[in-house]
Amino acid sequence: MPRKSVSMVIIAVLLLSVSMAAAARVPAAVAPDCNTTCGNVKVPYPFGMGPRHCYRQPGFKLICDHRSTPPRLLLGDSGEFEVADIFLENNTMRVRSSHGLNVSTSTGRGRWSLGGDRVGVQPPPYVLLPDFNEFILTGCNVQATLVRDGSIVSGCASFCSATNDGELVTGTFAPNGTICSNIGCCQSTIPIDDATYDVRIRRLDLDDGGPRPKVDAAAGGDLPLNVIIAETGWLSQDIASYLNNPEHSPRPKAGLRRVPVILQWAVPHGAATTDLDTRACPGDAARSICKSTNSECRDEAYYTLRGYSCQCKEGYQGNPYLTGGCQDIKECDRKEEHGCFGDCQELPGKFSCRCPRGTYGNPKVRNGCVRPTVETGHNSGLIIGLSVASGPCILILVLGALLLIRDFEQRKVNMLRRKWFSQNRGQLLKQLVSHRTDIAERMIIPLGELEKATNNFDQARKVGGGGHGTVYKGILSDLHVVAIKKSKIVVKREIDEFINEVAILSQVIHKNIVKLHGCCLETEVPLLAYEFISNGTLNDHLHIEALNSLPWRDRLRIASEIGKALAYLHSGISAPVLHRDIKPSNILLDDALTAKVSDFGASRYILMDQTGVTTTLVQGTRGYLDPMYYYTGRLSDKSDVYSFGVLLIELLTRKKPTLYVSSEGDGLAAHFATLFAEGNLLKIVDPQVVKEGGREVEEAAALAVSCIKLRGEERPTMRQVEMALEALVAPGEHAIEDLAAKTDEEKHVALSYPSASRRSNIEDPSRCYSLEEEFMFSARYPR
Repeated sequence: MPRKSVSMVIIAVLLLSVSMAAAARVPAAVAPDCNTTCGNVKVPYPFGMGPRHCYRQPGFKLICDHRSTPPRLLLGDSGEFEVADIFLENNTMRVRSSHGLNVSTSTGRGRWSLGGDRVGVQPPPYVLLPDFNEFILTGCNVQATLVRDGSIVSGCASFCSATNDGELVTGTFAPNGTICSNIGCCQSTIPIDDATYDVRIRRLDLDDGGPRPKVDAAAGGDLPLNVIIAETGWLSQDIASYLNNPEHSPRPKAGLRRVPVILQWAVPHGAATTDLDTRACPGDAARSICKSTNSECRDEAYYTLRGYSCQCKEGYQGNPYLTGGCQDIKECDRKEEHGCFGDCQELPGKFSCRCPRGTYGNPKVRNGCVRPTVETGHNSGLIIGLSVASGPCILILVLGALLLIRDFEQRKVNMLRRKWFSQNRGQLLKQLVSHRTDIAERMIIPLGELEKATNNFDQARKVGGGGHGTVYKGILSDLHVVAIKKSKIVVKREIDEFINEVAILSQVIHKNIVKLHGCCLETEVPLLAYEFISNGTLNDHLHIEALNSLPWRDRLRIASEIGKALAYLHSGISAPVLHRDIKPSNILLDDALTAKVSDFGASRYILMDQTGVTTTLVQGTRGYLDPMYYYTGRLSDKSDVYSFGVLLIELLTRKKPTLYVSSEGDGLAAHFATLFAEGNLLKIVDPQVVKEGGREVEEAAALAVSCIKLRGEERPTMRQVEMALEALVAPGEHAIEDLAAKTDEEKHVALSYPSASRRSNIEDPSRCYSLEEEFMFSARYPR
């Protein structure tokens, strides 16, 4: 072959290679007949409009409505949702609802749906993004709940009150304008994703005997009844102005036509399975969905959503769903924006930055690269001499610097300990126990003592923990075995609870109350050292999967020991203490199954006034909380009696008050009282208790019902409860009958706790409802 021909072939091959390499760097675009914008909204693949090849799957088809100005981008064929933004980086989208959430006032039910909830319809590839949307209710004396597959996922209640002249008081927003105060409106987070939710609302009759508000019960008065699902933060921008100034702002109903929500989407491909550790994609799914070689595939299967998403790798940006769609960012083109002031070199997905040849220094600082000032070629002897002579000096300087650094670090540690001691209210703690100086000296434990006791908080010493903290087992220098509680969260409320718990337990001594050995205030998170109780909580022993749980005699004895501890707190010390959070998880059991009441963070001293009660912030656990305390905020020793009564019912039934709902919609306490009045306790009492308890079960049930009466003055004191339980534990004694015996008790209980099936027939407007029935779906209380 002639040389000229060979040269031409080589040139052609080189040109072809260059053109192929250039083509590989250009992303494969969608077909020319596919529009990628609608009005002001960009439509990236896998979404698309028009012909079938413009979008990946039917669920990603969008419609551009040119009848409006500017054109609107609609989600699906129904046109109920308008697409405002599509984000490939985190596979989310913002859409606006074209209508409000319709709830029938006659049935109190409604539905919010993205589509696909009809039989035979493929579910959409998008769901409501958890924790980025909220459930909103406006109106007077109304409760709303959000339900998914029969389970409640969110809910809240809104109240209004009346002044002396009967005018409606609807309340306002908090000072920052972002959170409802449950007066006139309320809001709660939606923690679980789905494409369809059911909504239930019902009116709350809370007449307290005063003048009734001059409002329309059906419409909620001047404040419209609205149930809304919206993007978190939307409420403060679109409705707050109306609620705070209704005379000069539009009504909220008009603003519901464009309510924004945040959706998460994923690309379906076969049966998506979740690996919670890596969330990696199967190979076939990654190859089919993520077309760019510089992209990564991720499994998005979580709750309801099933599918995969693609993201460009670090150092690349673009559309990972297109071939060649993820392009190198080219940091060197804007190297100073990326913090490089020297020579920049592009590498796949990243770049390197260094000083130019012949210079040294820091290339990431402007003018950080400088040239040497000494000509090493002519001064090598001088440099060697200076190096030898300065060697000992440099060694001394290094040693001195190390000593100074160590001293500085020690000073820093000491300063931090003093700061945290002050921050954790060390001086306040000393004041709380100042009347007993021996307690103040004994209760404060140095950090070094606890570090030594736990081998510097070694994970091998960890014996438990949860969302709020970790518990370590340790041995103090006085050979006491202790459980050291280390909190994870540092907020003012928890520090106040910590001080409160130390102040109470440092002065309480009782065999059925957990003993506090001391506390440490020298860390950012306060530490508490309790006596070590190795046998778990009452909740652990009672609610087990086995058919049989704690024997009845043990349950009865444990209830008696808890009653003794509460009676001691109420009347056995000079300043009465109310626990405020009696529940099985706060009752520890030792190896002999002896009960130890613990967790006094919510407890408080009570300075009784003439009425025997005090007003305070409502605090406790749903299901165990005294309903009259919740309604009025007035705390008394009878609030602990109610919680103890619920705990006694839990021991009798082995059912959890926080989860139990009867077929009529009653909570555990209300349903138990109703069955007791009807003489049908066998329907709810634990079969093991029925078999082992005999006559004692009926007497214990009567005591429990007397403890959960709605009117606090009708409940016994804890001292009376203690005596009744002691008599019941002792063979042959039945003192409870005298305590619970009233001729009209069954009628009173039946009227106090009407079942859900009969409430519609009761005409008395001042009737009381149980806590579980009225607020079992309302917002969570502290602790």
